[in-house]
Amino acid sequence: MPSLFKSFASAIRKQAKGALKGLPAWRPWDKATTPALRQLDHGSGAGVGQPAPKRARAPHLVHPKGLQVIENFGSNPGGLAMYLYTPPRPRPRSALVVVLHGCQQNAKGYDKGSGWSKLADRGDFLLLYPEQQRRNNAGTCFNWFEPADTTRDHGEACSIRQMIAKAVAYHGADPDRIFICGLSAGGAMTNVMLACYPEVFAAGAIIAGLPYGAATSTKEALEAMYNGTVKSAKTWGDLVRAAAHHEGRWPRIAVWHGSQDTTVKPVNAGEIVKQWTNVQGLGAADPVVEQSGAITTRSWRDFGGTTRLAEYMVAGMGHGAPIDGHGGANDGTPGPFFPSIGVWSTLRIAQDWGLFDKNGAPVKASRFALPAFNGRANHGPE
Repeated sequence: MPSLFKSFASAIRKQAKGALKGLPAWRPWDKATTPALRQLDHGSGAGVGQPAPKRARAPHLVHPKGLQVIENFGSNPGGLAMYLYTPPRPRPRSALVVVLHGCQQNAKGYDKGSGWSKLADRGDFLLLYPEQQRRNNAGTCFNWFEPADTTRDHGEACSIRQMIAKAVAYHGADPDRIFICGLSAGGAMTNVMLACYPEVFAAGAIIAGLPYGAATSTKEALEAMYNGTVKSAKTWGDLVRAAAHHEGRWPRIAVWHGSQDTTVKPVNAGEIVKQWTNVQGLGAADPVVEQSGAITTRSWRDFGGTTRLAEYMVAGMGHGAPIDGHGGANDGTPGPFFPSIGVWSTLRIAQDWGLFDKNGAPVKASRFALPAFNGRANHGPE
């Protein structure tokens, strides 16, 4: 949209921010790592993974209402703000959903439009909202195109990881059930986090985003958004593999895009699909294609029948995260970048992650339940 274009094009490129080097990998399933994670010193500016001095644990939040700002979550080399939403009845070891807003948005506005806190209240899980600051980017876009912010353990990517560590260590989030999603610049930054920290996330949803490595400057970013950057699947996949040198299982990925998006062209959805089919080793498989109303879904499954990647293309939709449109308790709020199409993408994404069943009821956490996309369940350890 024109306003988004102007804000993004005029964004001030910030100087390279301080980098954290030599950080050990955080693998949520590593039982030796998790206790150490709970001892991180978030108040001293120490890097993620460094043990804290022995001292009293920070107090837990007492069911605050609305988004609460969390300070002293780490050295914060990206200069971001951290907001946490705690439901009235948080479960022990609650799932954690990380939500990244788009340009000209903030945490509170994105939560209102998307309706994530409504689902968190019903499903008793935590929400983490990193928020961009105008001093970093004039359009409040996450800097998904800046190498200083898209490299593992550097800049904004590192700040978001530190926030996740804080949520796990001090607020009881389950390190085995961490999910991430985002819109536009937040969608592109979601892809950055999935590429740079694949061991952290169980799954992610990229809404109107771009492939990891699509741009390394403002000029390249605008070119990728408005025209698309086309590469071979292997070239895209190599960029992800080089980001973290990951040897474990990759997160499951969902890609949402509007067929009439003129801000981030739909070709980007196809390039994201190429990237992750290559990374997941799904390139030789034919997708399963389903049609439901305006949404065409293409899904790729592994040999065990589990969907590892799904693309949701919404016919006739422009730039934004789709909602149902009635604006009630079971929906987001209509507004800019939240088009009403009769489908609440927030709930669909939560269903893909196994937080809600196909009827919209919360699902009790099960360590060995591996949900598939579209509400179908598979069983076996992830």
